Amino acid sequence: MSELLRPMPSEYQPQNPIHPGARIGHVHLKVADLDRALRFYCGVLGFQLMQRYGRQAAFISAGGYHHHIGLNTWESLGGSPPPPGTTGLYHLAILYPTRAALADALRRLMAAGVPLDGASDHGVSEALYLRDPDQNGIELYWDRPEDQWPRTPDGHLAMVTKRLDLESLLSELET
Repeated sequence: MSELLRPMPSEYQPQNPIHPGARIGHVHLKVADLDRALRFYCGVLGFQLMQRYGRQAAFISAGGYHHHIGLNTWESLGGSPPPPGTTGLYHLAILYPTRAALADALRRLMAAGVPLDGASDHGVSEALYLRDPDQNGIELYWDRPEDQWPRTPDGHLAMVTKRLDLESLLSELET
């Protein structure tokens, strides 16, 4: 098993784990150009604009939630992405409810000419990797049902990274 996928040593297991219902609720991204970011997140990915604060900030969502993503220029108007080799957000992940919904996201990206950085089958999920106009990393993915997750003989997750078959993914749109 890969060193990175070994069960966590007990010294790193919390004595009082976080509540299992806790979730990441939203993310705020610093962007250089709010309108450009909205064209990408709303125009390409299909998020809804929920509220806008002039030319400085906007809040977008899927399904009418108050916001899943905040976009702002408070510290970044006209700025450039952080250089390689610096710390910060690696990527934000957007979970789609079905494989067909992920296929629709791929169709949208292709129609808009947005290139992928990668596409992987992780056994537990299938994922598309790309960058927004400000070079923030994005993962678009769907989770397989838990009973289909690959496991080792002793029951631990056995995640993998294999090439995702994009044609197979797009075939979900034909059904």
